[in-house]
Amino acid sequence: MYKNYLFDLDGTLLPMDMGKFTELYLQALCRRFVPEIGIDAKTLVKGVWSGAEAMAKNDGLRMNCEVFWRTMNDVCKRDMRAYARDFDDFYRNEFIYAKNGTGYTPYAKKTIEYLKSKNVRLIVATNPIFPKASTYRRIEWAGLDPNDFDYITVYDNCSSCKPNLNYFADICSICGVIPEESLMVGNDVDEDMCASRLGFNTFLVTDCLINRRDRDISVYRNGSFEEFYRYLTNNP
Repeated sequence: MYKNYLFDLDGTLLPMDMGKFTELYLQALCRRFVPEIGIDAKTLVKGVWSGAEAMAKNDGLRMNCEVFWRTMNDVCKRDMRAYARDFDDFYRNEFIYAKNGTGYTPYAKKTIEYLKSKNVRLIVATNPIFPKASTYRRIEWAGLDPNDFDYITVYDNCSSCKPNLNYFADICSICGVIPEESLMVGNDVDEDMCASRLGFNTFLVTDCLINRRDRDISVYRNGSFEEFYRYLTNNP
């Protein structure tokens, strides 16, 4: 039993067809904001993608949210941050359309309930490119309560993204996490398993595996989320 458990969200706690999810998300975003803001869809989508790319390259000097909105402003040629509250409202409402690109595993809830009974620290270590409203909503789609977790990474409490090791180092600093006493659970070989370079133990969930470079995953403990749950409960 480790003292700290870090879980990726998209594709791990929340099964996801990333392509379908992204398509539905952008469709819903455009339906809401193209008429509301008076912006064309191509520019809005380009702003979102450019903002995400800028956050992925963030050097830690500014919070991800600042990097995102500055990039959106540059691409859209207007003050897009003025609509930040409207975006939060979107994530609480129209964003539900993108849920059709996600799935559900009962083993996510079983795992979190089991770990809560063991009084360990639980962290949602999702790539922090979304605001709190979006991230909390996706946690709820997974059948979980954001209050189940001691810390959740979002775009306004992080200044880097996975696979930048500074992302994991910041979690350690903020939460008092010692990597060797911790387990990182995720579905992305590059973005999640890299935590092992800081000393984290890892488990690769293969239900929605992302392995861009076709790396040998046998070097990691791996299996379905159900298999992870069995591994966890059989090794108390």
